[in-house]
Amino acid sequence: MSSNVPADMINLRLILVSGKTKEFLFSPNDSASDIAKHVYDNWPMDWEEEQVSSPNILRLIYQGRFLHGNVTLGALKLPFGKTTVMHLVARETLPEPNSQGKPCTGDVSPLSHRDRRSEMAWCFLDILREREFS
Repeated sequence: MSSNVPADMINLRLILVSGKTKEFLFSPNDSASDIAKHVYDNWPMDWEEEQVSSPNILRLIYQGRFLHGNVTLGALKLPFGKTTVMHLVARETLPEPNSQGKPCTGDVSPLSHRDRRSEMAWCFLDILREREFS
């Protein structure tokens, strides 16, 4: 799909924790909540094992940060006519503090690049651990 992306749309390649991927076309005006609802309503058949009970628990992760429901793709300044990769996870709430005791919010602006990458890795590992033990 990514080779035929309309110039006024954004192609999202969504990756599940299982590694399965699927591409969806969205408008720059679509919010994270809109995307979650669309994906839920059009849940891919080959994602059947990962089916969730409600669109309200679907969360998008972009560049290591959870997106709040009202954030639009346009606000993220994503390129039109291109493919952007995001992770899609099922979470009732935003992350609890990670194993290093720091909140896993993605708000790491005062940290160095190395520290930011390290915190993002810990946050993602926390998500994987929750999926593995639940």
